[in-house]
Amino acid sequence: MVAKNRKQTGKSPATQTDRDRSPLVSLPGKSNVRRPGREGKAFNSPHPNGLSGIRHKLGLTPSAALKLGTALFLAALAGYLHWYHLSQLFENDRHFSHLSNLEKEMAFRTEMGLYYSYYKTIIEAPSFLNGLHMVMNDNLTEYPLVINTLKRFNLYPEVVLASWYRMYTGVMGYFGIPTKMCWSINRGEGLTPVDSCEGMGDPAYFYVACVFLLNGLMMSLFCGYGAYLSGSRLGGIITTLCFFFNHGESTRVMWTPPLRESFAYPFLVLQMLLLTYILRTRNLSRTAMVALGISNLCFMLPWQFAQFVLLTQVASLFASYILGYLAAAKMQSILVTHMITLGVCFILMFGNSMLLTSFYASSLVSIWVIIALRDRFAQVFKPGIVIWVMQGLAWVGSTVLLKFLLSTILGASDDAHISGLIKSKFTSYNDFHTLMYTCAAEFDFMELETPLRYLKTLLLPINVLVVALIAGRTVQDIVRTLSVEHVCLQLVYHSLQLVAFAVLAILIMRLKLFLTPHMCIMASLICSRQLFSWIGEKFKHQVTVVVIMAIMAVQGVANLQAQWAIIGEFSNLPQEELLDWIQDNTRPNAVFAGAMPTMASVKLSTGRPIVNHPHYEDAGLRDRTKLVYSMYSRMSGETVKKNLMKLGVDFFVLEDSWCTRRTRPGCSMPEIWDIEDPQNVGKIPLCTHMSRNSRPHFTTVFSNDIYKVLKVPKVTKDLR
Repeated sequence: MVAKNRKQTGKSPATQTDRDRSPLVSLPGKSNVRRPGREGKAFNSPHPNGLSGIRHKLGLTPSAALKLGTALFLAALAGYLHWYHLSQLFENDRHFSHLSNLEKEMAFRTEMGLYYSYYKTIIEAPSFLNGLHMVMNDNLTEYPLVINTLKRFNLYPEVVLASWYRMYTGVMGYFGIPTKMCWSINRGEGLTPVDSCEGMGDPAYFYVACVFLLNGLMMSLFCGYGAYLSGSRLGGIITTLCFFFNHGESTRVMWTPPLRESFAYPFLVLQMLLLTYILRTRNLSRTAMVALGISNLCFMLPWQFAQFVLLTQVASLFASYILGYLAAAKMQSILVTHMITLGVCFILMFGNSMLLTSFYASSLVSIWVIIALRDRFAQVFKPGIVIWVMQGLAWVGSTVLLKFLLSTILGASDDAHISGLIKSKFTSYNDFHTLMYTCAAEFDFMELETPLRYLKTLLLPINVLVVALIAGRTVQDIVRTLSVEHVCLQLVYHSLQLVAFAVLAILIMRLKLFLTPHMCIMASLICSRQLFSWIGEKFKHQVTVVVIMAIMAVQGVANLQAQWAIIGEFSNLPQEELLDWIQDNTRPNAVFAGAMPTMASVKLSTGRPIVNHPHYEDAGLRDRTKLVYSMYSRMSGETVKKNLMKLGVDFFVLEDSWCTRRTRPGCSMPEIWDIEDPQNVGKIPLCTHMSRNSRPHFTTVFSNDIYKVLKVPKVTKDLR
């Protein structure tokens, strides 16, 4: 092991003052030195029966084979560039390669740390099966409960990556091949050096690298998707450029690799590409339907919110069916595929009730019944707008009724907060759990700056033009009593899907991560001869597209340069002190409570049991968190102490920032509690008293500038 400074760019190490200033320290520049990549291997010209034989088997002419090869090359290039872009942004932001193991774990904040902790559990277990048993019988996450975290937290990505890591290190170790390189890092004056490792043999490095590789493959699919939808390789280029030019609005995987969407979204791109193929072809292929089902499953398993995206997809398809663009038989085949996928997912998720009681599941059944009764609808209602409206109302009414009926029968209330969140968007309704969401910016309405950013890169104007043309042709078809050309179907569906994603993004800003990429897909249609043949001959059309690309690049390149200019280094010394103190001064079975993000770090880095965590999609967990957060209410110290004692808490991690932080009026923790606890409004919050003096209810055993650890008294017999 050799020693090296934290930075290898000729700059002096960060000073103590610099590192204390902010978790992300701005640096004057970044290194242009890149690790050498693998050089491509030269190969001889193929055997006469090689590529030409493949071409003949595919039934391609030489020109068609050249076009396909070019498209595949462009897709591969887009994937490589996106992988490299993500990797560099992540490294530049945190200097991840130079962080210690503890710092790498601290960099995975909130939910990220929780998910990564199970990956860590499996790779550190004596065997893979032993680690799998530990995460399926976990008593550390919601002490003293024993829960199946694979069922609760959509942890299949961590299980797969942990198995790959164990196989990789096992094989490399067997052959004696080094998998990582470690250094002693000088962190600056007054700080002890730390060991840092880089390479696929490092657990965190392996995890992040796999996420970025997956999202690199996503970009390859994305490029192919745009080319296929538009019928032009130029469409694939447009889609890719739009994604890069609007990268900050399209994804956050470069900042938050372990989040569920980082694993799920690439499979949604594949699923929608396959769906486009199915909508375009006249004869249904069993292979295509199986592939659609598998991609559906791979999208649903990693992410608990996948059901809401698939609900919008089914709704868009149903609207296409109502308008007469989608045949009943094909619609039913797609519904069956969704139903089978949902059933398999339900089994693999060990009977997670949120799947069966979702609006998505109820919608599948409702639409199936409506299509099965289509002849009855035709007998009762007049053709045209009346029957369309009645089918739509029947779908909405039966879906809502069936959803709440299933929730009542199964006694499921885990997704009740979603109903509250939706209700709060249209009314003045608020409660504790709803405010925990809506007070976070990502769950608020879309900010005005977002459409302005779309406007500057021409993404919004292009989409408005494309949708207007599709809508105009749709109206013409309706006026002509639906003399629909088959090729229009996928365009109608994608326009409806865009509208659905736009509604979601406007209501919940976080969901613009679905809207923006789909806008990039729709932008590819400016290359469609079907829509833009009125521009003129093909060459004139292509020149027009290139000019538009050049105008888009003005702001798009500026956006990329702004991303590349983000240079920082992760450091969180107060939390490092906290975690070191917990590791050295508490029993391995000491139980902790506190702010959800901090508890994820406590579990990940110290292995101590916790009673609450950031995965807020469980009714029981929400109730536990509410009890824990009573520390930030205006209740009496005695009441809060009893709440914590009932949960079996030994130590409470108090953070002053949670007592005073206020994202907007009504959103500080004491103000949120005022909704639930009106009788104590006007009193000084308990957390303010605790920051001054924790006695007589608690004992302060550790404190620094950010954190204070309060020891909770043991439970007495009368409280048991």
